[in-house]
Amino acid sequence: MNIKSFTLSAIAGTIVYFLLGWLFYGTLFTEIYPTSGNEKSLSFIFVGCLFYSLIFSLIFSKWAHISTFKSGTIAGIYLGILYSISMNFFMYSSSDLNVEYFITDVLITTVSTAIMCGAIGYIIGKTKE
Repeated sequence: MNIKSFTLSAIAGTIVYFLLGWLFYGTLFTEIYPTSGNEKSLSFIFVGCLFYSLIFSLIFSKWAHISTFKSGTIAGIYLGILYSISMNFFMYSSSDLNVEYFITDVLITTVSTAIMCGAIGYIIGKTKE
């Protein structure tokens, strides 16, 4: 595994995923996860984005050998939809199911993950030796 590719792709993925989260959840779809009086910790959100992108950077650079935007995006669609459905079932296990928010969140997470994975694949391709 190329450490430079792994590190740079994880950083790029983190930034892309964080900004997409801000766009989708902080600007466009604020009603999905309304603030309950407590301020959200942006640093915790950023660290969460970092670890999420580290997973994909590791998988893509070490095992899957994904090194283009297109192959990263396609892999991101498959993995993003599986992950988002799983996490939404976990989240709604302790609250009332809102089908509209469930589907919206699955779509948002899938699109965000696909774009993030495309960026990760692209950076891996541009930085591998």
